[in-house]
Amino acid sequence: MSGLYQRLQNIEKEVKKREERDFLAKYNTGEIVHKKQVRFHKSPKRNRWVFGGNRSGKTECGAVEVVYMARGIHPYRTNKKNVSGWVVSLSKQVQRDVAQEKILKYLKKSWIKKIVMVEGRQDSPETGIIDFISVKNVFGGESKIGFRSCDQGREKFQGASLDFVWFDEEPPYDIYRECQMRVLDKQGDIFGTMTPLKGLTWVYNEIYLNESHNEEIWYEQIEWGDNPYLSQEEIDLLTSTMSSDELEVRRYGKFLNSEGLVYSEFDENVNVIDPFDVPKEWYDNISIDPGLNNPLSAHWYAKDFDGNVYVIAEHFEAKRNVEYHSNVIKAICDRLDWPKGYNGMITALIDSAASQKTLASEKNVVELFYDNGILVSPKVNKDLFSGISVVKKYIKSSDGISHLFIFRNCVNLIQEIKSYWWGKGDNPIKKDDHCLDEMRYYLMSINDDFVASKRPQRNEIQKDKDRLISNLRRKNVIF
Repeated sequence: MSGLYQRLQNIEKEVKKREERDFLAKYNTGEIVHKKQVRFHKSPKRNRWVFGGNRSGKTECGAVEVVYMARGIHPYRTNKKNVSGWVVSLSKQVQRDVAQEKILKYLKKSWIKKIVMVEGRQDSPETGIIDFISVKNVFGGESKIGFRSCDQGREKFQGASLDFVWFDEEPPYDIYRECQMRVLDKQGDIFGTMTPLKGLTWVYNEIYLNESHNEEIWYEQIEWGDNPYLSQEEIDLLTSTMSSDELEVRRYGKFLNSEGLVYSEFDENVNVIDPFDVPKEWYDNISIDPGLNNPLSAHWYAKDFDGNVYVIAEHFEAKRNVEYHSNVIKAICDRLDWPKGYNGMITALIDSAASQKTLASEKNVVELFYDNGILVSPKVNKDLFSGISVVKKYIKSSDGISHLFIFRNCVNLIQEIKSYWWGKGDNPIKKDDHCLDEMRYYLMSINDDFVASKRPQRNEIQKDKDRLISNLRRKNVIF
């Protein structure tokens, strides 16, 4: 009997030992969950990126995503057998010390069918350089995780047909583009986890700004405070040893250039929201920055009874005349059931330059809009520096509260805010700022007495109800 008891004890010890080594089973389970890692795994997009500071947890989610796909056990996606993908690192040494180590951590030995090495021994893969790992897929197939390094050059990334590519840190653009070709025929996934140490590279333009408006691109920014496994004492210690610029990159995973963002307060997770049915009582004004060869930018602004501003619709297009723009603006107003102003006309703010005539036209832009059924007012406050200060206050006030919320489908405005940089001296770089100009005109109009904002009087019960609805809608509780 004692022998049986001893064997049972040994079995229990072995089970406990194996459970302790099953890091995948413990990943983001239990009381402590890294919510942004979960958001990454849940995203259905095929080109996903995590911009994070060092030790924010970004590499962990990339490695787990690889193992999920190879094993055929992804909790949020359609799984397949016989999956093939690459893990791409900057160099072989980085591969061994970072991505390869994470993959081996989450890949149980019983799941591994074969390991082929470039350097080192198969019985000690963590100390060498792995070429590929064959993984037992739960559907009975065999998946292949291959390893590549950017220092091999673009030619080493040709020829294969893949289901996924994971970039651990930012690759050169030619390698990224080559890997896009590798997943093309299988409609596979590309995902990257990186700290933007190189500044404003192709990743900033193609992924962060998404200049092409690719609907399959998604990204998340992770900072130390998002990682529930880092202690506050450790965060405080690291923070105290870094400059403000270094913190922006290494803690918050933000892109920086030498001059800095104008609207550094902007947080896409806070200031950008999903569209909802805005109460018509909140409808306030339209603001226009005119353009013929340059883009015309127009946005529709609503304001709740707590002073929060919502940008709810966008028109942005270049190389069109006033008649065309007027028809588009009227169509959007019809869709929104936007109120009419004087003489049944749509009213809007517009850049004061629109009141100036040119040699090429008998009428100025204000008059042309009037002829097309839109009454525009060029009486806007164009003071740049006070205007920027007001915009900053709405994005995030001194008490840390945001009062500006932009609907996610206003893509051009969001892109301009994210790419508006200070130049040399005290002036922003005059580039891609059409949306920002007209948003500044609107916010200035409600911030001072330049244009009085008229609101219906409401009792305290109505105001409390409006505040509750506003808060619920911003949190997407009500759609």
